[in-house]
Amino acid sequence: MKKMLTIAALAGIAAWAPAQAAGDAEAGKAKAATCTACHGTDGNSAAPNFPKLAGQHASYTAKQLADFKAGARTDATMNAMAAPLSEQDMADLAAFYSTQQVKVGTAAADKVEHGETLYRAGNTATGVSACAACHGPTGSGNAMANFPSLSGQHADYTVAQLKNFRAGARANDAGSMMRSIAGKMTDAEIEAVAQYIQGLN
Repeated sequence: MKKMLTIAALAGIAAWAPAQAAGDAEAGKAKAATCTACHGTDGNSAAPNFPKLAGQHASYTAKQLADFKAGARTDATMNAMAAPLSEQDMADLAAFYSTQQVKVGTAAADKVEHGETLYRAGNTATGVSACAACHGPTGSGNAMANFPSLSGQHADYTVAQLKNFRAGARANDAGSMMRSIAGKMTDAEIEAVAQYIQGLN
């Protein structure tokens, strides 16, 4: 299973890497003015349904923007926002957000223990993989494999994305990795791991 995940990840990188432009964080800061209403001035969104972009790997953010522009990932607001962006715009925005510091939240005390178990060990009985295997013990992700940083991400946003993967409403994951994992998760597991991630750093 791990070998398959690695191959799928490398295939995703190979498909994305050639098209990626070098980003300019200063230029990205200016371009991010239109993003602040939802994502905050430094990429730390105030609303829990909007993702924190601060500290996210530039390659991951740029890919998500490209996917929104191409329609490979759907969200009415983001599809419209990404539509006019050039490859350079995406790279600049991604570079800017990668230089910002994520503000870690607090996990719900009654879900931390269950969430940590899932994050670090998964659920072997149902085949749910440990999140830490790809996203790291501190949630920092893996830029080379294009696995995103999860550290401090809003629980509401994480819940929504896991449920979207589970339902197949989001399908821009390399090798269907996240769809496969989320498809085996219960609502309670999704809620617990999302709360743990919110306080993870």
